[in-house]
Amino acid sequence: MRRGGQVPSSRPLNASAPGRAWLIWGAGAFVYLLALFHRASFGVAGLDAAERFGVGAAALGTFTVLQVGVYAAMQIPTGLLVDRYGPRAVLTAAALMLGSGQVLLALVDTYALGLLARGVLGVGDALAFVSVLRLAANHFPGRQYVLVTTLTGSLGFVGNLAATLPLALLLSGPGWTPTFLVAGLVTLGYVVVVLAAVRDTPERRTASAEAKSLAEVGGDLRAAWRVPGTRLGFWTHFSMPFSLNVMTLLWGVPYMVEELGYSETSASSLLMVFVIGAMLSNPLAGGFFSRRPDLRMPTVLGYGALLTLTWAVLLAWPGQVPIAVLVVAFVLMSLGAPVSSVGFALVRDYNPLPRVGTATGAVNVGGFCATTAASLLVGVLLELTGGAYRIALLAIVAVLVFGTSRVVVWFRRARAAVLAAQERGEDVPVPVTRTRWDLASVA
Repeated sequence: MRRGGQVPSSRPLNASAPGRAWLIWGAGAFVYLLALFHRASFGVAGLDAAERFGVGAAALGTFTVLQVGVYAAMQIPTGLLVDRYGPRAVLTAAALMLGSGQVLLALVDTYALGLLARGVLGVGDALAFVSVLRLAANHFPGRQYVLVTTLTGSLGFVGNLAATLPLALLLSGPGWTPTFLVAGLVTLGYVVVVLAAVRDTPERRTASAEAKSLAEVGGDLRAAWRVPGTRLGFWTHFSMPFSLNVMTLLWGVPYMVEELGYSETSASSLLMVFVIGAMLSNPLAGGFFSRRPDLRMPTVLGYGALLTLTWAVLLAWPGQVPIAVLVVAFVLMSLGAPVSSVGFALVRDYNPLPRVGTATGAVNVGGFCATTAASLLVGVLLELTGGAYRIALLAIVAVLVFGTSRVVVWFRRARAAVLAAQERGEDVPVPVTRTRWDLASVA
């Protein structure tokens, strides 16, 4: 029996999944699409939210900090819930939480209740992605799993795309309450589709997993965290995607409107560059890293340097940054999503199979910790400087430089562990050749 109580399919690993598997995956993956829409909705609604709730930049940043913080905190518990109850039940709960949170946000006009609504949305968002990946693992053979995983990520960005210009036009037309109320009710209604179409396994049943004690869960987490590859994965996911998240979830539109002088419609349209870039590059990067695992970390480190240079150009540009420059910068930032997938590949490579789920949850926390910290710091600096975005956005550069420096540290330590394993005659996922800058041993 497969770990987590999932009853495995009898299909051989090199078989192709039947059409019904794609329908089941599609029904579940649409919950993730809805989650990305709700998560990204403040990217174009931030200025409307500031007016509706009567708050400044720091308080506005708290909306994103709260939602992303809840998401990060729920990653490991979500894995345990999926293992115990199956993806169908957890996806149902995700749709209920997403819809309820958005309905509440549509109806309230006080800051405290608005925070509560975004917190509920954060819980629903956190339940979706891991559930869809488990659904894919149950219905697709190993040969197709990587493809389905990358397609899941790309489909999620369709929801993110809907939360850019289309949502901005709805907010400027029907307005806040009708737009978010309909979005919430549609999500609640989708629960019926999940219950009718999603099945945990091809056999339509899920065996209950044995519950682990807190001590056992903590032991698994500590064991995963001691693996240098896990730490390297965490800092890779911490550093690479958060610029994209900070800009699309909250500060992109205010920066372009209040600092650069573009209209809200133009700013919302430019947010689409982030989403389309990530959506198209995600499966391409997945194929590249699968074929050339030896280039994963050189790509990560090179991208970190390129991203730092991109921010330096944006913040040093005299006067209004031209749209052409913004498009190039946003395309480069969008690549952080596929590059960050290297973190999950490292988890799979360097952890034993029974611990991969726990390690994956730990790594997934990284990017959202960085997003939370950077979003809050930008808001605080805007308050302190009276709206000086060029100074406030330096917080993103600071978090990026810090995270990339930790990638370098743990890259050297992970290489030292691999070199030691090679010297002991053990098989390693990606063989390496010792260089002058390698550590003599794992520190």
